[in-house]
Order: sequence, then C-alpha cells, then structure tokens
Amino acid sequence: MLSNKVVVITGGAGLLGKEFIKAIIEHNGNAIIADINSDIGSSAKESLSLELNAKNIDFVELDITSKESLQQCINYLNTKYGKIDALVNNAYPRNKNYGKHFFDVEYSDFCQNTNLNLGGYFLTSQQFANYFKEQGYGNIINISSIYGVIAPKFEIYENTTMTMPIEYAAIKSGLLHLTKYMAKYFKGMNIRVNAISPGGIFDNQPPQFLANYKKQCLNKGMLDKSNLKGTLIYLLGDMSKYVNGQNIIVDDGFSL
Repeated sequence: MLSNKVVVITGGAGLLGKEFIKAIIEHNGNAIIADINSDIGSSAKESLSLELNAKNIDFVELDITSKESLQQCINYLNTKYGKIDALVNNAYPRNKNYGKHFFDVEYSDFCQNTNLNLGGYFLTSQQFANYFKEQGYGNIINISSIYGVIAPKFEIYENTTMTMPIEYAAIKSGLLHLTKYMAKYFKGMNIRVNAISPGGIFDNQPPQFLANYKKQCLNKGMLDKSNLKGTLIYLLGDMSKYVNGQNIIVDDGFSL
C-alpha cells in the first residue's frame, strides 16, 4: 500500500515510532527515523533493519524545535530520495519537570513543555508543508490523544502516583485544532492533514492503574503499541486520499 513512498516519523526511535517504522516497511515504503538522539536513532535503524531484513530504513537527526535542523533534514531527504510523501508528527519532547500534579506545575515549565511539543509540531508541519507546497502534494499525520478529545478520567489514577498532566491536555487538544486549521489553510495545495487519537498504550504501568483503565473500556483495555498500525497505514495510503482534517480515535471505547 505504501510502495516507494518516503515517510518521515518524528520520534521514530520511540515506543510508537518503532512500530510505525515497522508498519511502513511491511507495506514496502521507505521509513525515515527522525529523532533528536543520534545514538538511539542509529541503534533503532540498525536493529530494525536486521529484524525486518530491510534496506529501506533511514535515520536523520532532527530537532523539531529548530528551523535549521528541519531544513537540513528536508534537504537531506530531497537530495537522497527526490521526494517526501508524508510526515508523521509523533515526537514527544518534554523537560525534566513534566508530569507533575496540577498545583505543583510551575508556569515556566508549562510554557516550555507546551512550546517544545505543540510548538514543535507547528514548526515541523510549517517547514514540511512549505516543501509539500513546492512539490505539489503532501500528507501530514499528527499523533494526538483521547485526552485531546475528552476531559481526563482522574478516577483511574486513584491509588497510584500517576496523573494526567495539564500540559498534555493543552498540547493534545491544541494539536487537534491545529490539524483542522492546517487542513483548511492548505486548500488547493493538495496537502492533507489528519490526526490519530490513541487511547492508553501499555508500557508497564502499575497493575492498579491497568485495572482501573480497563473498567472504562469495552473489551481490551490498554492498547498494545502495535494497535495503531492499521490506522496509520490507512491514512498514509491512497485509500484515504479524500480524508482530510479528520481525527480517528482508537481507544477500545474509553472515550464513550
């Protein structure tokens, strides 16, 4: 479904990023790991290439908050491949104080984390869209969250040290409206923009939290990291060519 397509995954060396890389390779695309950490990114490229017996995985060092870094990334890919078909905004930058409870969040940390993440998604989309405009086509997919759609269910965090960060709510909800904004702004440019809003992804969370979370779902509970691959491939492929400005929720009914 993605034969010869060149797809850039920001945060491509992370938990979801590596699954997205696998999905692209499984559908014969060229998967680009774009990550700020060169050691982790290069290691992910090597391990995935070996695991999948693939030669079409590439790595490029990228800071999504740096216009210069983004331009270097785009120029490298254009020189090597002659095109870029799609961008998946998946990176998850945050500072060391991210994740505190509401009353403990400092204003400076709120601003920095929102700027790193939502601001980084804006800048990355802006720079790639400028390339897509000149190219004559493009596809942007933003990874948002159910907590960009609904208010937090704070009760699932009871008896745990976890919480749902206020920055996350601001970032993910803002990202959904940014998706709609860009989709409409790019009218006539043949650039489409959509979002995927996953439910919780299993990453060895505490048993109490997992039990509380599953009570809010219909069947499975927390998603496996591979459960978004089908939705991603659909949005990257030509079968969704007229899907634009939309948000697809994948959450086993958590948000109902």
